Amino acid sequence: MYNCFFASLLSLLLIACGHSGVTADTVAINSEGWQVKDPAIFELPRLDSLATYNAFITVRNNNKYPFSNLFLIVSLQHPYGKTVVDTLEYKMARPDGSWLGTGIGSVKENKLFFKQNLAFNEAGNYTLHISHAVRNNGEPQGVSKLEGITDIGYSIEKVK
Repeated sequence: MYNCFFASLLSLLLIACGHSGVTADTVAINSEGWQVKDPAIFELPRLDSLATYNAFITVRNNNKYPFSNLFLIVSLQHPYGKTVVDTLEYKMARPDGSWLGTGIGSVKENKLFFKQNLAFNEAGNYTLHISHAVRNNGEPQGVSKLEGITDIGYSIEKVK
């Protein structure tokens, strides 16, 4: 009885003292692979236009992921038509081949920086599109189906 009470109290304290997260979402990727023509699309909730935020991309991968890095094309569509597109590269493994990120077992989660001091100062809905742009060395065509990525998402945290 006491153990359950203290475990619940500790969990509540950890959640209450956690990060300054405002919003986050994740989608599962098809177990057969992430198709290059199938971006993850997220409708962002309306955020305080006077605040600034840090935005992150969340990636979960397993041992089937064949690369040591990950290239993503991330576009943020603003309410009145403006779209900002970034091509990003993230390191996914150490030189010895062990995965970066957190987690126990074969699935690792990486919280990757996307944008710092981001302001959502236009009223309306913002949309985030995330697709991969991985290619094999020496090949001009990208990988059409990327294996080993299990989930992709985002998180947005208020700057303190």
